[in-house]
Amino acid sequence: ITMLSTANSTPATFFLTGVPGLEAFHIWFSIPFCFFCVIALLGNSTILYVVVTDSSLHEPMYYFLSMLSATDVGITLSSLPTTLGVLWFNARIISLDGCIVQMFFLHGFTLMESSVLLAMAFDRFVAICNPLRYAVILTNSRIIKAGVMVCVRMLVNLVPLLLLLKRLSFCGPNVLSHSYCYHPDVIKCSCSSIRVNSICGLVALILTSGIDIPCIFLSYMLIIKSILSIASPEERQKAFGTCISHIGAVAIFYIPWIILALVHRFGHNAPPYVHTLMSNLHFLFPPVLNPIIYSVKTKQIRKAFIKIFPKTKPVVKL
Repeated sequence: ITMLSTANSTPATFFLTGVPGLEAFHIWFSIPFCFFCVIALLGNSTILYVVVTDSSLHEPMYYFLSMLSATDVGITLSSLPTTLGVLWFNARIISLDGCIVQMFFLHGFTLMESSVLLAMAFDRFVAICNPLRYAVILTNSRIIKAGVMVCVRMLVNLVPLLLLLKRLSFCGPNVLSHSYCYHPDVIKCSCSSIRVNSICGLVALILTSGIDIPCIFLSYMLIIKSILSIASPEERQKAFGTCISHIGAVAIFYIPWIILALVHRFGHNAPPYVHTLMSNLHFLFPPVLNPIIYSVKTKQIRKAFIKIFPKTKPVVKL
């Protein structure tokens, strides 16, 4: 009782963790981390720029791609300050309020990316299975409404989850497993009952990825069925080629996320560096790889990139 009363009267603070056991090499780990962050920010910012400025990309598919790039920029910027603080200055202390703010943006952009991937799957479904009505179904107004719904869905699922953290008591050393605040990691530090928080977290997970993953899978089952009904092999290959980039984006987003969730739930005996590795893969891979995948696999994006970075011709001196 004394510990709980002391915890309630003292503002909770948490200790962020870099690479456990390798603290002396944090400055070296910061070099590849900064490199990947720069690639993610430049790549996604370039996609946003070309979609806005190039009129040939003003189509539903590229509007959804710009939403994906915006969420990737948000995810990168959300974890960047605390991670660099730990790696460069060993700034490990963060308050509960600071944690809640970071989790709002970090988890918020993650949930939004899941919703955007679902919207992109629906876009591919309509384009392949009902191409004649594509422009009628995916109008600009409906795309704007879809973007608003992505934000509203995130707020409805995330805000109650974060507000419930204020009722918890923290009386231990409160050492987190990552260089940023991660909800399952934070509630484990509580010395009061986390039953309500765990149930709320599970409900939010079911209402987001628990719906998105089956719907994306169903969309591609119908897409594959429609593609197999096409007589021409060239047309089948062309139709399936329009989905390759999105399938790659889905894989690099959900696979590390699922593995990270499993490690947190069942990997209590796993070495500390496993948690660090999986967390970095989850939040770095999608922002870094998505622009590369779409610029390589999507001809229109590749052409737009070439317009921005044209090949310079050598100057011949007379």
